[in-house]
Amino acid sequence: MASRKRSITRRLWSVLWKLALLFLLVLLLFRFVPPPTTAFMLQSPYPVRQTWVSIDTLPSYVPLAMIASEDQRFPDHFGVDFTAISNALHDYGDGEELRGASTITQQTAKNLFLSPSRSLLRKGLEAGLALCLEVVWGKKRILEVYLNIAEFGQGIYGVEAASQHYFNRAARNLTPNQAARLAVLLPNPRQRDPNRLSNNLSQRVDWIEQQMRQLGPDYLRPILD
Repeated sequence: MASRKRSITRRLWSVLWKLALLFLLVLLLFRFVPPPTTAFMLQSPYPVRQTWVSIDTLPSYVPLAMIASEDQRFPDHFGVDFTAISNALHDYGDGEELRGASTITQQTAKNLFLSPSRSLLRKGLEAGLALCLEVVWGKKRILEVYLNIAEFGQGIYGVEAASQHYFNRAARNLTPNQAARLAVLLPNPRQRDPNRLSNNLSQRVDWIEQQMRQLGPDYLRPILD
């Protein structure tokens, strides 16, 4: 019996390290090659529209708008905001709905590899994957992939497809206000339109633009240069 258990353990370990190696190779590949699809795209009930765009061709205020809206500490953390996660778990333990507390790195990992479902297991996987992305990719690549795979509408993925769809122009020609209006879609992209925003969302756009000015045009320079 003991011999059989050792044999099963060895086989399981062999499978696990091979899967880990495969995952690492995929991460290394996506460090340089645009991911051909994502878990979210594969699960989309709508036809997928996406066009990859290099972050170097975008005005700096396009990624800055997303940072201002979603994760202003992105340049400083290592993929996971442990304080925000701790607070979310505490609230969940008190009976509240499990909320996001996700950094842009975690959102990138989730969109690329996981599902939209909310659970403690998925949040744990998301955090572990985020740490891997920080180690293997670095900040600039994480931000570039995020800008290209984030959902901005029903089947619309990435800032280029979103810019073409909503504003009929390339993402490199977005204005700061248009970038902020795209950023306001991210928490609930399938139910929002940057050209038909409610009063509350319009105020949110104003807030994002204010945050962009406060952060300043050089805020992401250490990452983007």
